[in-house]
Amino acid sequence: MGCVPSTNLSDSRVICHSSSESEECNSPHQTNTTMSQQQQGNPVPGLFIKCYNTSTYEGRTNSSKKNKKENSQSMEAEVETSRSSVKASITDVQFGPMRLRRDQLQVLLVFAEDDDQSNGFHWACEKAGFRCNIARTPKSALESFLDKHHDIIIIDHRHSRYFDAEALCRSIRTTKPSENTVIVGVVQRHADREESSILPLISAGFSRRYVENSSRMACYNELIQLEFGQVQAQFKLRACNSLFAALEKSQEAIEITSEDHVVQYVNPAFETMMGYQIGELIEKQLTEVPINEKKADFLETINSCIKIGKEWQGMYYAKKKNGDSIQQNVKILPVIGQGGKIRHYVSISRLCNDNNKAEKTCECIQAESQTDIQTCRQKDTRKGSLDVRSTTSRGSDGSSQRRRSSMARVHSMTIEAPITKVINIINAAQESSPMPVAEALDRALEILRTTELYSPQLGTKDEDPHTSDLVGGLMTDGLRRLSGNEYILSAKQTHQVAGSLSSPISLNDIPPRITEAMENEEQWDFDIFELEAATHKRPLVYLGLKIFARFGICEFLNCSESTLRSWLQVIEANYHSSNSYHNSTHSADVLHATAYFLSKEKVKQTLDPIDEVAALIAATVHDVDHPGRTNSFLCNAGSELAILYNDTAVLESHHAALAFQLTTRDGKCNIFKNMERNEYRTLRQVIIDMVLATEMTKHFEHVNKFVNSINKPLAALEENGNNGDGESIKTVLRSPENRILIKRMLIKCADISNPCRPIEQCIEWAGRISEEYFAQTDEERRQGLPVVMPVFDRNTCSIPKSQLSFIDYFIIDMFDAWDAFADLPNLMEHLNNNIKYWKGLDARNLRVLRPPPE
Repeated sequence: MGCVPSTNLSDSRVICHSSSESEECNSPHQTNTTMSQQQQGNPVPGLFIKCYNTSTYEGRTNSSKKNKKENSQSMEAEVETSRSSVKASITDVQFGPMRLRRDQLQVLLVFAEDDDQSNGFHWACEKAGFRCNIARTPKSALESFLDKHHDIIIIDHRHSRYFDAEALCRSIRTTKPSENTVIVGVVQRHADREESSILPLISAGFSRRYVENSSRMACYNELIQLEFGQVQAQFKLRACNSLFAALEKSQEAIEITSEDHVVQYVNPAFETMMGYQIGELIEKQLTEVPINEKKADFLETINSCIKIGKEWQGMYYAKKKNGDSIQQNVKILPVIGQGGKIRHYVSISRLCNDNNKAEKTCECIQAESQTDIQTCRQKDTRKGSLDVRSTTSRGSDGSSQRRRSSMARVHSMTIEAPITKVINIINAAQESSPMPVAEALDRALEILRTTELYSPQLGTKDEDPHTSDLVGGLMTDGLRRLSGNEYILSAKQTHQVAGSLSSPISLNDIPPRITEAMENEEQWDFDIFELEAATHKRPLVYLGLKIFARFGICEFLNCSESTLRSWLQVIEANYHSSNSYHNSTHSADVLHATAYFLSKEKVKQTLDPIDEVAALIAATVHDVDHPGRTNSFLCNAGSELAILYNDTAVLESHHAALAFQLTTRDGKCNIFKNMERNEYRTLRQVIIDMVLATEMTKHFEHVNKFVNSINKPLAALEENGNNGDGESIKTVLRSPENRILIKRMLIKCADISNPCRPIEQCIEWAGRISEEYFAQTDEERRQGLPVVMPVFDRNTCSIPKSQLSFIDYFIIDMFDAWDAFADLPNLMEHLNNNIKYWKGLDARNLRVLRPPPE
């Protein structure tokens, strides 16, 4: 590495200037000054050219190196060590999603003669591993630069008697390759003069000024700063040419605007589609361009979505320059820039296949797009205030108004996976298709709705650590492994019921305090914590006996009440009372929610008695023997259960399997022993399916299928005036596939319904789940395991933020869909109140469950 061999040219010319001395003067305390990137200077006309016979590229003589050798030996050792540590890291440069390979840097030194300063830079180039060329004249400098395209050019600006450095810089800047080149001017050090302006150097095209300092280490430091600063920045800018080439050739119309909606770029496809000439749209305000033929509030609804960082996608009619109307499929992407703020908007447009649809279709599309925006507002409850209209409709007394709002929300669900987009396209195509084609598309939709294609494409929603940690912790099975650390569950050491426990012989034997605590168990506002206290943390047996009796479970199973009681005791004994959240109180809470949902009219129309029995049993056992740790933790720890279940739905598989093991191994608690074999197998499959549905990795799949297969067809029937057509509704509700989806949705909503409980219960549950996550983080750190949810550090975690993230990501869409089906205005009112509560704490920067006393 070092200087390339010398090349000699004859009849070289030097650019000369008639002035005697440069006006530059510099402070002795300043070594260099970084300049702004004002690059394009103009060549100086009419330069006087004199001829000299001189070497274009000068090699370094051994004597010139020897003079400095003794003074630099220690410095060289230090440079070799430090340089080797960074050399590997600069081969590849990351530029956004692009990975760029950078070649060896090339430096051109333009010095009319050898001196300590040029020797210092030459030595620095060698030690930095840069290719170095040396030019003695402006002509040879231009020839060398046009041949090599150097990354850095260092021009001697100290002696105007040799050549005019500023004129040379202007000449270089007129060439295309200099666009991304860093040019440094070496100026004299004057201790006795006042600091002068650097504007002449900037206007000439220099990037940076270096006040002469022949110290080798000073030269080396200058080059390294340039390499990792301006040179690397220019290297990335050079890569932008490929991106613009892609944009220019893209067949999709692309428009980029500033945060103030000033047009900064449009590609040729956009200009062609909209009928504009090159450059006509640049620097125009978006509102000055005739975009939409509908009312101005349509743009406002789009803006309300993209201004909070959310992508918007939809179809609308746009006007070309000549006034013609065209239908476009548009996606608008906010781009986050400096300071974490939105700095640009990127719009990608395509012409729809049929631009001659009736105005009715246009208005329908407009309405759907506007509804999308309203849903977008409601979804991001963490970032903005609640949509007053949605809140009012949810809490209003007018049931029909609330139902219409629910139906609108169903149509505007924005949990878009690729398969749901396909289904929407096919639905739209059916409207104008002949009957045979429409029937064929119906069959295609039927197939699509029964396959595993509903998992959404999740982006960096909000890029909030609370959200990303929750999603990572709940929706993954722990992809990182550490060998040698094993977390052993006492899965085989199941608990027997202690003989000292006093349990009720029957419902008539329940103590008065417990009876009183269960008086309103049919209401949603039932207080499970009051029952927990009355039963000394054994609420599942008592609540189970009452709810199972209400639904006639013993009669269906043909088992005695004593067998049911023994079964409930065994199941409750195998919940870990040491867990702050996943204990028998949580099981009893989910059982209560399940029973409440089963009592709703639409659910009762849908499910058979065997479904109700399965749902109540699944709710009772769904977290049995839960260790108080997530699936990701168990997989990372290499637990026995993770190995047994191949790191897939570990806990849910264990809960279902253990529930049947505990039930069938002892006839005294075997509630299934009198069932007919086929009926038992059917019941068993439903219970297993419902327990497995509580696994969060399939959350969006279950919600998507429910919305597209049940909610949207029911909404379409209502809108088409088929409310009285019982057969059509029955077909939707009673199909075997849809009944499975409803049961999955029911237990999922029951399992994570805490944010929809009255405020005091919601706060208590939030504290309990947070404590369980805190304990997991503590144990991960003790065992040296990957920390699955780092944000749940008990010393720094904001519980309000974590609750808002969970609600925004998992709860709102799911309960909007469930509310539209089951009609649950009280739950949605509690949800809105709880959101306001957590947002109030977060706005005050409080990290705790409750505000401090006034």
